[in-house]
Amino acid sequence: MQDMLVRLMELPDTSGLESRLRQEGILFRKPIAPERNLLTDWTKNNFSAYWASEMEVAFSHHPVSCILAQANGKPVGFACYETTARNFFGPTGVLEDHRGSGIGKVLLVKALQAMKELGYAYAIIGGVGPAKYYQKAVGAVIIDGSERSIYDNLLRKDG
Repeated sequence: MQDMLVRLMELPDTSGLESRLRQEGILFRKPIAPERNLLTDWTKNNFSAYWASEMEVAFSHHPVSCILAQANGKPVGFACYETTARNFFGPTGVLEDHRGSGIGKVLLVKALQAMKELGYAYAIIGGVGPAKYYQKAVGAVIIDGSERSIYDNLLRKDG
């Protein structure tokens, strides 16, 4: 998996999509400290232990470096930033039964906007799986020579 680069100066407007999702009961916001354990456990149970660790790092920042999507008082998706490394977007995930609704795109853009507000002109999406999605959603481009990544030597539970 390669890394991608996103130009933050011209992010797409997702306000209409966010408004439609709000009418469907989806709320986007930054979580707060009392939600840390709940969100970390939820992330581990629905995605991975690695991502749960990154969620904990997001809560070590003030304000929290994560955007949450929730429905009926429960998380349905998230997008973190500046957790693996400075200027890195991710991890991000949406529950399977909510995928394809636009939640992921709103989370992506809101997190990238937060990174822009931190002063970045570009952001890195590390170890990308769905490159075509990021190309279409925010104009991300593959970083040449990024086949070797920050994630290459992760410790493995079984190894």
